[in-house]
Parts: sequence; structure tokens; C-alpha cells
Amino acid sequence: MASGIHSVNIPLSIEKVWDFVSVIDNWAPLVPGYIAHTVITKNQSTWEFISDLGLIKKKIKLLVDITEWSGPEKVTFQLLGTNENFKGSGYFRAEMIDEHRTKMIGYLDITAKGMKAPMANPLLKSYVPETAKALSEAVAVKLLEIHHGKG
Repeated sequence: MASGIHSVNIPLSIEKVWDFVSVIDNWAPLVPGYIAHTVITKNQSTWEFISDLGLIKKKIKLLVDITEWSGPEKVTFQLLGTNENFKGSGYFRAEMIDEHRTKMIGYLDITAKGMKAPMANPLLKSYVPETAKALSEAVAVKLLEIHHGKG
């Protein structure tokens, strides 16, 4: 199992953070290596991206299943590889610091399964924390661009 967690303090209200993360179309394109995503239902979508595991670059297709929308604090999701044998989970959590500042925490956990697991899981131990950090920071930057007119 490989996991990563990263927090970012954002100078925006928790409601503004929630308005953004409660819409998958806002943050799916911020996944590192993003190619495309398709919303199937409010709780399910498919994502495609290129993973870069050092020497191995691979197109990954995921089924993302939102298991909890608990606004304005938390979005929880499950991940299932549709072209690779892995599964995982994650969340975005927001904690109000005060009415104009929010701590946003991004968490990601991915485990490779099957015959490739002994080779893939050690590679994921660095990839997953980097991805959690990159996605959390990309969400924070995008939020600031939207609310401070820098985009």
C-alpha cells in the first residue's frame, strides 16, 4: 500500500473551497498527467492520465466513485483501475481556520494487485505521495486564480 497526504492553507473561506471541490469537473483536470475525464453520474466518473513511475510511463484509466459528499468539509472517493490491476481511495478535507482561511488536506492511497504488484508497489511508494501533493497544490493554485483574478 502506498499513501500520501498533503495540506495547504488557502486564504479563502471554507465555502469557496467547497464550491470548487464539490464539482468533479473542477479538479479532475488538475491530476498530474491528466488526459481526460467523463462524468457518468454525480458520484461516478472515469479518468485517464499518464502516470510517470520513473522509467515507466503508462496510460492509466480509473473509475472514480465518490462515496461521500459531506459539504463543506469532505469529499471521499474510491479508485479502481480499469486497465491496470489496482485499487485505492482518497479524500479532500477542508478545515476552517477562520472565516477567510481554510486548511485543505488531500489524501491518496493506491495499492497494485495481481502479478505486477511486487514490482509496482515499491514504485508507487514515491509516486503516490508526490501525486497527493501535486494535486492538493494544483487545487489551491486554481482556487486562488479563480478568486483573485490571476487566471
